[in-house]
Amino acid sequence: MFYNKNMKEDSFAALPGGELILNGIHDLAKGKETIASLLVSIGEPRLRRLGFTIASPYPDPEISLYLLLARRHDAGAHSKYNSYIRQLVSFERAAECVS
Repeated sequence: MFYNKNMKEDSFAALPGGELILNGIHDLAKGKETIASLLVSIGEPRLRRLGFTIASPYPDPEISLYLLLARRHDAGAHSKYNSYIRQLVSFERAAECVS
């Protein structure tokens, strides 16, 4: 499917940030711009190296994610942005250990 052939989707969902990242992969495949799909677009190079198939990542996802968060959280956007990036990095590191 869209992940390492040796791992099942539910195995990746159990990793830190896994549900968010898997939702982002699904959202990207459907062409939906969401927090999760923008986060996957940011992590696309590393996720591809891990064996994930990423459909059409968004251009400039860092800016798009920040603007989306600013609309929803106003002054808290910076904190939310950093939190989401930490979740992405945690997922990538954990996925590297199990793949």
